[in-house]
Amino acid sequence: MRMLDLQCAFKCACAAAENLQDQGGAIQDFRLPRFFQIALLHRRQCAIHHHDAGVNAFDETGNLFDLALAEESCRPQRIEHDDAGLFDVEIDGASKADRLIELCGLTDTLIGDADGIYHPALFNDRLLLGLKGTMSEAELHILRARLNGGIRNKAARGELRRGLPVGFVWGEEDGEVRFHPDEAVVTAIRTVFARFAETGSARRVWLWFRSEGLTFPLQMHQGAEIRWVEASYTAVHHVLTNPVYAGAYVYGKTRQETTLDAAGARKKRIRHLPRPEWQVLIPEHHLGFIDWQTYEANQMRIAKNTRPGPHKAGGAVREGSALLQGLATCGHCGRRLYTHYRGRNSAPGYHCPGRVLVEGRGVYCLNIGGVQIDEAVTRAFIAALEPAKVTATLAAAERLEADREATLKQWRQGVERASYKAQRAERRYRAVDPDNRLVARGLEREWEKSLSALEAAKAELARRERERPCVISPDERDRLLALGPDLATVWHTATTTPRDRKELLRTLIEEVIIKVERDKATAHLTLRWKGGAINEIDLALPRSRPATIRTDEDTIALLRRLAVHYPDTVIAGVLNRQGRKTVYGHRFDAGRVGNLRRHWNIPCFEPGSASGEGEPATIKKAATVLNVAPSTLHRWLNAGIIPGEQLTPGAPWRIRLTDDLIAQFSETAGEGFVTMHEATRMLGVSRQTVLQRVKRGELEAVHVTKGRKKGVRIKVINRQSELFELTS
Repeated sequence: MRMLDLQCAFKCACAAAENLQDQGGAIQDFRLPRFFQIALLHRRQCAIHHHDAGVNAFDETGNLFDLALAEESCRPQRIEHDDAGLFDVEIDGASKADRLIELCGLTDTLIGDADGIYHPALFNDRLLLGLKGTMSEAELHILRARLNGGIRNKAARGELRRGLPVGFVWGEEDGEVRFHPDEAVVTAIRTVFARFAETGSARRVWLWFRSEGLTFPLQMHQGAEIRWVEASYTAVHHVLTNPVYAGAYVYGKTRQETTLDAAGARKKRIRHLPRPEWQVLIPEHHLGFIDWQTYEANQMRIAKNTRPGPHKAGGAVREGSALLQGLATCGHCGRRLYTHYRGRNSAPGYHCPGRVLVEGRGVYCLNIGGVQIDEAVTRAFIAALEPAKVTATLAAAERLEADREATLKQWRQGVERASYKAQRAERRYRAVDPDNRLVARGLEREWEKSLSALEAAKAELARRERERPCVISPDERDRLLALGPDLATVWHTATTTPRDRKELLRTLIEEVIIKVERDKATAHLTLRWKGGAINEIDLALPRSRPATIRTDEDTIALLRRLAVHYPDTVIAGVLNRQGRKTVYGHRFDAGRVGNLRRHWNIPCFEPGSASGEGEPATIKKAATVLNVAPSTLHRWLNAGIIPGEQLTPGAPWRIRLTDDLIAQFSETAGEGFVTMHEATRMLGVSRQTVLQRVKRGELEAVHVTKGRKKGVRIKVINRQSELFELTS
C-alpha cells in the first residue's frame, strides 16, 4: 500500500470511528472490520508506515514527524514537510526493533507496511511483526553468507584482487600478477634476496643498504605512486617474509577478534594466524622473485636468527671472535653454551650455567677456554673443504664481481630516475605560460632542484665507479687463484672477519658438542655436520701451572673446617679477628671468602634442620631452646659453668644441647636451692668463690627461666656443726 493511500484509508477509518462514537455505537464492538477496531483502540490516532527508506508515521492531522532515533534514545524529532510530519526510525538490529515494537505497544501506536496495519498491543499483530523481523534477520544473514562465500570462492581460485606488495601489479587476466614495470623497483627487491642469501640476516641486509647509501621503493597502497626513501629494517623484513614474493597467493592471514578489557569495554584487535590456519595458500600462483623452497629456507633461517630457547642452539651471528657462538652445546647437560671473553687480549671461552640454574650453587657445569677448541674445529672444517678448494676460489671471485655489479646497477638506475624527473620538470616548466610568474617560479625551482639531484647522483656514481671497479682485474683473479689452494691462509688473513668465519662454519656444521673431563685434562668434541655425518675429536687440554702467589695452606685448611658450619660472612669475621690477610694483604670479606672457597672447590655452608640431642648449636639457637637470653649463656660459658666448643680462636661458640644441660635451665628450682645472695651469706664466701665451686662440681646450680626472681639458684648443703665447731 502506498503512503498516501494508507494515509487516506486511516483518516477514513478515524472519521468512521468518530461517527460511530457520536451515534452511540459501541467502541469495543469487535464485530466491526479489523481496520476500524484498530482505529478505535488507537487513542493518539497515529500511524507508522514502513518502507525502504525507514519507518514513517503520521497522525490524524497529516503532520509528518522524524523518529531519527539514536542508538540509545527514542525521542522523535519533528521536521516540516508541506502539511504533514514524518517519524523516521532507523533500525539496525533485532533488539532495537523489539524495543520499538514495545514502545509502540505502550503508546497505542500503529505500525503499517504494504501488507496492512498492525497494533503491537494485540497478540496476533505482535506475533506477526516478530515473525517478519526474524525473517528479515535471516535474509540479511543469508545475503551476508552468500557474499562472503563468493569472496572466499574467488580467493580460492586466486582471482580475488587485493593489495599487492611493492614490486607487483595486477595484470589484465583474472588472477594475473606481474612484476612492476619499473626496472629499478624490481632490481631493489632482487637485491634484498641476493644479499640475504649471502649474509643470512635481515638486519645485515638493511645495514648493507644503509652503508651503500641506496634507497628503497615505498608504495602506500595499490595504485599509489612509488616513492624512494631510505631503507628501513621493517621494509626489508617484510620483503623477506611475505609469501607473495615467492609466487604464492595468500588470503586470510589475519583474523579480527573482539575482547573485553578490565573495565568491560569491547576492544578489537588483528591477530596474525600461523600458516596452517590461512584460509587460502596457492604456491606457484605467479612468477616470483624466489621459489617456494627458497622462501621456506629463508623463514627457517630468520627463525634461527632469533634468540634460541632453552636446550636449543642457534641465534644470529655476532661480532665476537668465538667461532662456535650459537653452535656449541654442553656434553654434560645438553644446554646451549654461552660465550665469554677474558684477559687483555679478550680470549674467547665457553661456559654452561646449567648447575647455577638447577642447583643454585654458583658453579658452572662447564667452563673452558675457546682458543684450542676453535683451532681444532677450524682444522676439521678446512680438511673437509679440501676437495672443493678450487671451486670455492672461483665462486668467491664470481661473488665479488656480482656484488660490485649489483651495487653499481642500483646507482645507475638512480641516475636514470633522477634524469627522468629532471626532464619531466623541464617539460612542465616549458609548458606553462611565461606571463604566469606565480606558477612559473615554482616550476623553475622544482626544475633546478631536479637538476641538482641529477648532478649529485652522477657524481656519486662516478666516484663509486672509480673506487670500486665493476670487473675484477686479472691481478685480483690471480691472487684469488693463488690463495684458493691454501684455504688456511685465507681463513687467518686479516681481511676475513670473525663474522665471515662463523658464516662459513654454519654452512656445513650443525652443532658442536663439548664435553670436558678435568681429571684427565681432555676435551671431547663431537661435530655434527649438515646431512647427518658425525666427526669426533679428542683434544688434550694444557694442565694449569701452579699459581705464583697463593693463600697459605693454614688459612685454606681453616677455611675448610669453618665452611662446614658457618657462612662466608661469619668466616670473614673469624679470619679478621685472627689477623689473617688475603694473598694481596687485604682484609677478608664475604666476597673474598667466597672467591677463595670456589677456587679451591670448598662447598658452601648449608643451613640444616633443628639440632638434635647432643648436636652442637649456636648460642642464638641454644638460647631459643633454653628460653634464656644469649648474654646469659655467654656469662655461663665465661664462668665455665656450662661446656662449650670453639673451632678456632675468634670463632663463634657452640653448645651441645644434652639432657643434663637442658636440666640446668628450668622454670622452677628444686628443693634446697637458694639465690646467689643467700648462698654467699650461708657459705660465708664471695660470689666468685661460689661460682668456682660450681665449676669444680662441688655445688649444684640451676637457672630459673620464669617468675619474678629469675636467675641462678645454688643448692647449699647444711654444715654439721658438731664436726667443725672447736671446743673452748
